[in-house]
Parts: sequence; C-alpha cells; structure tokens
Amino acid sequence: MLDALTLDQIRTFVSVAEHGSFRAAAGKLRRVQSGVSASIANLEAQLGIALFDRSGHRPALTPQGRALLVNARDILLRVDAMRARARGYGEGVELELPLAVDTLFPLPALGAAVAQLQAVYPSVAVRLDVAPLGGPLQALLERRCVLGLTAGEHFRDPRIALEALGEVSQVAVVAAGHPLARRGRGARVASTELADYVQVVLADPTDLSSGRDFGVISPRTCRVGNQDAKHALIRAGVGWGRLPAWQVEQDLAEGRLVRVRAPSLGRDGAVVSEIYLVHRVDTPLGPAARELAAIFKRLCGA
Repeated sequence: MLDALTLDQIRTFVSVAEHGSFRAAAGKLRRVQSGVSASIANLEAQLGIALFDRSGHRPALTPQGRALLVNARDILLRVDAMRARARGYGEGVELELPLAVDTLFPLPALGAAVAQLQAVYPSVAVRLDVAPLGGPLQALLERRCVLGLTAGEHFRDPRIALEALGEVSQVAVVAAGHPLARRGRGARVASTELADYVQVVLADPTDLSSGRDFGVISPRTCRVGNQDAKHALIRAGVGWGRLPAWQVEQDLAEGRLVRVRAPSLGRDGAVVSEIYLVHRVDTPLGPAARELAAIFKRLCGA
C-alpha cells in the first residue's frame, strides 16, 4: 500500500500540519475542505496510522504524525530540488545574476570570479550584495539572490544547499597607537584585559542571530554595519576587533595595525571559518550561475 502514496497526499499532510487546520490548508492549496480531509484520511489508511488527533477543536499531530512530518518535508524538498534542476536544463542564459557574499570572503578573489564570468557571459549583469553574518542566507531565503557565499557554521536552513569551498582566517588587531598595542608585540592578552577596551563588531542586518553574539567579549562595543567601517574604526584607534587576514595584511606589514594575541580569541588570536557556496534547493541555477559556481570552486581549490 505504501507504493500508492502520492506527492499530493504528502503535500496536503505537510500543509495541514503547518497551517493548523484542514480549512486553512484547503485555502492554501486552493481546494475544497472535504477534498483535503479525504486526502489525509486516505493517507492515514495507506500508512496504517493516525497522523492527526481530531478530538479537539483543531486537528493536532499525533506522535507518529510528528515523526513522519520530518520525512514528508524531506521528500518534498528533494522533489522540488529535482523539479528545479530539470527546469534549469531547459532555460536560457540569465539576463541578471544576483549574488550575495559574506564580508569575510576575499574581495580580490570575488573580483577575479566576476571578471572570469564576464569573459564567458559578457551579456549577464551581475548584482552583488556584500553583507555580514546572516545577510547572504537571508537574501537566499527571500529570493533576492540565486547564489551566495557564507562563512562559518552559525547560519543553516534545510532549504539551502551548501558546498564547502575553503577557509578564511580572521585575526584580532588593534591600531599601533592603542594601549593594547603598547603592551609589546607578541605579548599575550587575557580576556579580562580585552574587556577593558571597546570592541568593534559587525551588526547582523537580519534577525537570524537575534539574541546571540558571536565572538563578543567586551561589554563596551561599537557596532557597525559593514567590514570597511569596522576596518576604518579599528585603524583609527576606536577599539580592537577581528578582521579577515587578507584585509589587514598590508596594514600589519606597514605597522598601522598590530596583532592582539589573545588565547580567548583563538590560537594566536586567530580563528578560521569555512566558506560555503550556497543556493536554494528549490531554485534552478541557470547557465551563468552554474558557471560562476564552477569559477568559485576553481579559485578556492575546491
């Protein structure tokens, strides 16, 4: 009997579970309520279990229903991904390619990737959004971009496919004239000392990190919206903070910035984050997006 299960039944089951009633699910699916009820009843008969407890005012998932809801959602995600891939094979080259990239990703590599894409698809307009923390993931979830690059492990969603590309290192730095720098190059700094000074940190433009702070040690903070502002404020002596190693390489070499070697900030005051290539599982990648993804993989050695 399990072979008789249909995608329509599974989609109806998920819709009722997510919307809380047969009536609400019927409205979402643009079907009559009796048809939704019959579909769920048939599904339950084929499975041999009750998915919903109908004794209350609203249908409530049974323990078995809650367990199978995980499988049902996974099935729909996989089917949508298959359908999206099939659609993508028949589509032409995109007119525009919206891309969202984490601020930690090296800008020189980003520029090289876009330049290589233009050499292959000169007619494709690239729309680039560089954002910190949850910004790239939010852009994908809201369908403001079709391809993105994220950093770290903090932001995940089952609707988003990830592929590891490489690593980016962040180092804790401070301006050469800052009191932390005057302690002597190479001296280890305790977290209690860091807390005495302003920490310059990136603010998440989304609500995905609501109630959470990443790597914030000092109670005194200066929050900024982008990496360039953070870089400028740290160079000006406002406070200390982490910046990508690629961004501060020249500042360190020329003495404008000094490493803060604090064990609480990672080994030798550095932390490494994984860079991921990301896209929605239910949205097809056109030819230009697939080409750009391949370019990123080559550049990152993935």
